[in-house]
Amino acid sequence: MKKITGIILLLFVIRIVGAQVAPDKYYIQFTDKNNSPYTLDHPEDFLTQRAIERRERYNIPIDEKDLPVNPQYLQGVADAGAQILNPTRWLNGVTIYTDSDSVLNAIQNLPYVDHTVFLKGGNTGEKPYFKNETVEKVPPHSQKSTSGTLSYDYGEAYNQIAQINGIGLHDMGYRGEGMVIAVLDAGFTGVQTHPLFDSLWANNRILGTKDFVYPGGDVFQGHWHGRMVLSCMGANIPSLMIGTAPKASYWLLRSEEGPAENVVEEYNWVSGAEFADSVGADVINSSLGYIDFDNPAFTHPYSDMDGNTCISSIGADIAASKGILVTNSAGNSGDNITFPWIGAPADGDSVFTIGAVDGNGNRASFSSKGPTYDGRIKPVVMAKGQGTTVADDGSGISYGSGTSFSSPVMAGMTACLWQAHPEMSNMEIIEAIKNSASQHNNPDNYMGWGIPDFMEANSLLTTVENSEPENAFATVYPNPCNERVVIRFNKPVKTEVTYVLKDLMGKTLLHRKANPAATGEINLSLSSLSPGIYFMVFRWNKNVETVKIVKE
Repeated sequence: MKKITGIILLLFVIRIVGAQVAPDKYYIQFTDKNNSPYTLDHPEDFLTQRAIERRERYNIPIDEKDLPVNPQYLQGVADAGAQILNPTRWLNGVTIYTDSDSVLNAIQNLPYVDHTVFLKGGNTGEKPYFKNETVEKVPPHSQKSTSGTLSYDYGEAYNQIAQINGIGLHDMGYRGEGMVIAVLDAGFTGVQTHPLFDSLWANNRILGTKDFVYPGGDVFQGHWHGRMVLSCMGANIPSLMIGTAPKASYWLLRSEEGPAENVVEEYNWVSGAEFADSVGADVINSSLGYIDFDNPAFTHPYSDMDGNTCISSIGADIAASKGILVTNSAGNSGDNITFPWIGAPADGDSVFTIGAVDGNGNRASFSSKGPTYDGRIKPVVMAKGQGTTVADDGSGISYGSGTSFSSPVMAGMTACLWQAHPEMSNMEIIEAIKNSASQHNNPDNYMGWGIPDFMEANSLLTTVENSEPENAFATVYPNPCNERVVIRFNKPVKTEVTYVLKDLMGKTLLHRKANPAATGEINLSLSSLSPGIYFMVFRWNKNVETVKIVKE
């Protein structure tokens, strides 16, 4: 995870030297957090207990970025005559609205204001990111039943969950209980009334809402996009649609203005992510992306997609550094000849970027491609985003096509996997998913590491201790070890076995195959490895077993 510093912000801003034409929205950058009433010794004043516990669980220090903006600075800006919109503690600034040039000049002259940034542009009436997405009605009599031995009758959502082999996690009881997902989107019309969300309301799993577009506004008005995104995770009507995390809890956060595309939305995104952090969210799903804006002056060139330039990407990486697993759609620009690449914040180095495939596992042509401008592979993995089952505008379902829907399919199932392994960090969960995916040995910039297998990811995170070798497929000894280890196969199989040695970050150090019936014991030298913890992963047929190895 790259270190984020305040200087990075300067790569993006347009400074105001003289008065700008008002009215409009602006970002005010403060110089410091001096003389604040908040201190690092009392994080309970600005973080919930759940947010503090996340930091404690993963050894994440509480630092100056966690401190809120100095309220005296905010008051000074308000006293100058501006309307305060959204403070941002991570960037140490605030977005404002003003209809007066003299107010803007007064703010620029405050001693604790470093600079101001003009943010707004125009109103196209349609967002470029949503423009490339389609929704189709489900044909009559097409709905499928998947009842039988499964815990759920998934109905039309069966394929999008089975494709990533997530049903087994649900059958094991991991359905998102105890996990909190924050959904950053454009609006959630219909969520209050659509029956797919009845169980969320009945069980108090909608934890709250917050509007960063119109502070104090109603997130259940203005746009439909968030309803469809939420349904991919939280829907729960057997034989109609079951989401990937039907028993998770959700915060619904509006950061996106539906009929416009202005750079202020990137700042809204950061403020929304900060709020998600402060209330203790585990996962953020953002089916959003930023490339083109109504004001062409703000449009991002490909060179901005380096993970460190766009404001939303900076915010997403900070969110990940706080222990949140940030899932973001790759984008719908794959068919665009001039700009087929992912947008922001999908380019963030710690962002779990999700592309789209159809029900047969073929990449959707609209799914944005990598690499990032600095050469990193993106997307990370793929999920169903073409013909995805989503909540319609009434009481039923539709088929949606766009990476906006592959992202929440993945986010919900990732929350279930993390529920099963709460001791693992956000990045360890991502690494396990990557290593389970169909292209994990040969990732590319079209499908990343491929389509994940969540049961295999679960196995990769579930280590078998050698204290009970009679129950293990293979024994590795001595363990702890020094220079060499011996692999003994305890169960005869007639098929070839692959064994892979990985480090804590999932990097493959050794990849070999063996025939247990003919091999017997295998001697391996580990002399080139540093002391630490490693994992030996055995794969045979459709089975996976992982053994932890300690080298002293």
